[in-house]
Amino acid sequence: MDIKFATSADADIAVFVLDEGDGLTEAAAKLDETAGGLVAQAASSGRFTGKTGQSVSTILPAGADAKVAILFGGGKPEDRKSVAFELIAAAMVKSQLKSGHETAAFYAAAAEDAAKAAEGAKLAAYRFDSYFTKMKDDQKPTLKSLTIVTDDVAAAEAAFEVASAGTDGTYLARDLVNEPPSHLYPQTYADRLVDMESEGLKVTILGEAELKELGMGSMLGVGQGSAKESKLGILEWNGGGDEKPVALVGKGVCFDTGGISLKPGPAMEEMRGDMGGSAAVVGTMLALARRKATANVVGLVGLVENMPDGDAIRPGDILHSASGQTIEVQNTDAEGRLVLADVLWYAQEHYNPEVIVDLATLTGAIVISLGHEHAGMFTDQDELGKALKQAGRKSGESVWRMPLGDAYDKLLKSQFADMRNIGGRAAGSITAAQFLKRFVNEGQKWVHLDIAGVAWRAGDKPPTDPSWASGYGPRLLNQWIKDNYEG
Repeated sequence: MDIKFATSADADIAVFVLDEGDGLTEAAAKLDETAGGLVAQAASSGRFTGKTGQSVSTILPAGADAKVAILFGGGKPEDRKSVAFELIAAAMVKSQLKSGHETAAFYAAAAEDAAKAAEGAKLAAYRFDSYFTKMKDDQKPTLKSLTIVTDDVAAAEAAFEVASAGTDGTYLARDLVNEPPSHLYPQTYADRLVDMESEGLKVTILGEAELKELGMGSMLGVGQGSAKESKLGILEWNGGGDEKPVALVGKGVCFDTGGISLKPGPAMEEMRGDMGGSAAVVGTMLALARRKATANVVGLVGLVENMPDGDAIRPGDILHSASGQTIEVQNTDAEGRLVLADVLWYAQEHYNPEVIVDLATLTGAIVISLGHEHAGMFTDQDELGKALKQAGRKSGESVWRMPLGDAYDKLLKSQFADMRNIGGRAAGSITAAQFLKRFVNEGQKWVHLDIAGVAWRAGDKPPTDPSWASGYGPRLLNQWIKDNYEG
């Protein structure tokens, strides 16, 4: 769907936001003149008062400047949240995407509201239907273009620039997470990364021979039971001169059976999304490239499959990580941290980053703690945590800080190696973070984001999240980098 800004528009659908207790806006009143008073009648009918969440629509007669008018309640301006226009525009797109109409105009006088409306509309228009072969016409989208009508087009376009790139990244992240594991596995994933060189990114792919030479036995251990060769994908965006890079590290387990510690059958198909952390990284790198970010950023994704083959690692095995530390495997389903351990080492050894953020669908425990509303954030850097939380508020991809500490770290003690890969039932997401912290150099700024609860969601979701995969991560990281690492 094409989205643009203008000071006026002719469209099939006209969408207005009315403040609670107020009458028609100037633009709505103008349409009402050509519609024989039907817009005003709709605004005063039923229970519509302009409260947040209310909406009413009316079909307009021939000769009117639009075919359909939709009124949304905007609530009281003094109480309105910054995401209000984002959610309203998303709700409109969700309801009208397959309506049979091709064009819509959304009226938002203020540039900031217009930019938010554009972001919400773009997020809501996402589709993943490439594997359907028998879709009926009434199942296919018809809405082709949306014009956001605003008083200041230039300001709206400028406000939308960063968000638009972030939603490009969200689209890519959703695509990657939604892809079936028969089509997205380490090699095909790596091929997609190579294709991103056309965006101006430098892409490097390391195969198993190179990873073995580097001593990355922890990551290779996870993939050794799969017929698919493990890969390390590296994407670089150099837009910041001589500055040390920001490093983004993502867990890319393209499918996770649990290995020898086999997962239960119900919902195992959802483990196609266990590479959601890597998708967040890749989507962010696309966003940065699209908007020509003035920062140096490197994205590193460990791409593996965790399969229960005769050659798979077993509970009781000891792995040798690239950092030199040894790991007793007590549960092969705690595999994501084994991948990240070596990728974290590589990021520090080869890029000396200013800061590292790793993202992973790491633990079910974080879902128990935070549900599907926040990603769990772990860091011992207060200012870094505050900056990411602020970016979460701006982007709509929220984080919630969780604790770290020596008492949790002790739970990883092993009888046979430097550590074990699980800490027991208690504090599962925290001990996973403590495990990763052991592979972060002293003094290195680092944040771990456990996104297991937000990478995909079922049930009641906002209209900005129309797909199984949410695409969580690119909007958060794009905003955070913009606010903190660009001049």
